Amino acid sequence: MTMAKQTFEYAPAPELRSIVDIAPSYGLFIDGEFTDAADGRVFKTVSPSTEEVLSEVAQAGVEDVDRAVKAARKAFEKWSALPGAERAKYLFRIARIIQERSRELAVLETLDNGKPIKETRDADLPLVAAHFFYYAGWADKLGHAGYGPDPRPLGVAGQVIPWNFPLLMLAWKIAPALATGNTVVLKPAETTPLSALFFADICRQAGLPKGVVNILPGYGDTGAALVEHPDVNKVAFTGSTAVGKAIARQIAGTDKKVTLELGGKGANIVFDDAPIDQAVEGIVTGIFFNQGQVCCAGSRLLVQESVQDELLDSLKRRLSTLRLGDPLDKNTDIGAINSAEQLARIKALTETGEAEGAERWSPACELPSSGYWFAPTLFTNVTQAHRIARDEIFGPVLSVLSFRTPDEAVAKANNSQYGLSAGIWTEKGSRILAVAGKLRAGVVWANTFNKFDPTSPFGGYKESGFGREGGRHGLEAYLDV
Repeated sequence: MTMAKQTFEYAPAPELRSIVDIAPSYGLFIDGEFTDAADGRVFKTVSPSTEEVLSEVAQAGVEDVDRAVKAARKAFEKWSALPGAERAKYLFRIARIIQERSRELAVLETLDNGKPIKETRDADLPLVAAHFFYYAGWADKLGHAGYGPDPRPLGVAGQVIPWNFPLLMLAWKIAPALATGNTVVLKPAETTPLSALFFADICRQAGLPKGVVNILPGYGDTGAALVEHPDVNKVAFTGSTAVGKAIARQIAGTDKKVTLELGGKGANIVFDDAPIDQAVEGIVTGIFFNQGQVCCAGSRLLVQESVQDELLDSLKRRLSTLRLGDPLDKNTDIGAINSAEQLARIKALTETGEAEGAERWSPACELPSSGYWFAPTLFTNVTQAHRIARDEIFGPVLSVLSFRTPDEAVAKANNSQYGLSAGIWTEKGSRILAVAGKLRAGVVWANTFNKFDPTSPFGGYKESGFGREGGRHGLEAYLDV
């Protein structure tokens, strides 16, 4: 008699939706107050996993941008004149409030963005607080940062952030700006405005002086108006390379300082002596974390020919164990794609991959009936000429290429218009250093992937942008050096 093979189902472990109280509507946050848009325009923000409308949000126009920049300019006089130790107190306070409200903010972020609660809870929120703590520590030590004895702030920073890490990108932008004495007008992405508006409430809770931080939800035209505003001294943008190029053109010939953190097509390089199981975990983290909607995702897997079959077998086995579904369930590994528009882009590029002759594979996977979903996908038989090996897909799609020698691996890794991130998997420290030194990527991870730390600078080469965020290097963008 043979025993039937039994697999235990995971019991649902939902996080409570009721932890977060979302108002039916939100205004713009200008000069310490929530206010309607001048022309009264609003837009809806939906939850990608269910398509339910979460709230209605005021949509900032040119007039609102002007009002916010004026408020930031007025607040700049007093804020920049404060001793660093006083500014630090506000940043420490904001960091502590974020920690106290982290469960609420994690649920909010998961509802508005679609990513799994275990990511917002264990990755996003701890890092958000850490950035504010870290830059709070710099506020009274700017003379020791290597930019002269008394570096001065620039003035008003216009900051435009994407939807993939809404609160973390806000922290990357706002924390160093405030620590160095600048004031801020920030535009969150149109699909994920809620956590930035909750952050506005945290600023009030922390007693931050009015006008130091202003939040303007809106679409691309709002961002363009902010970037163009003549009284903005510093532009910081994270998002697509196409928009980054448009911003660079917009500000050409002005004296605005700019940092751009754009797209990527990161190479994850696995050598034949790499620990296979560890590498598989790193590959999964590299491309399926946040549904692959990560600028520095390891979206190109370069694997040494002799271990390719073994690695792919192991990787496919691992992908079959990932759980896709309700992002508020603590067991979920793969959440929803952020928007219908992004889902359409992922679908179009994967169809191109098949049409060009690459071999597509996905684990058996039931997709929910409502919301925006895409199964984890693997492409083999990929060449460097394929679009899926060149274009940023920004979804849970991995292209697999092979190599024979370290030189070939480096050549293939660098054969990209992007240069944001790379990963190296090998037992040899000497090989890590030798290969990393030849890679044209801003961040190179060794035997790990997607590890972030506020003390470490992040940014790219080539079409992945310029300037660095994080660490001591991240202060430079906000100082007159």
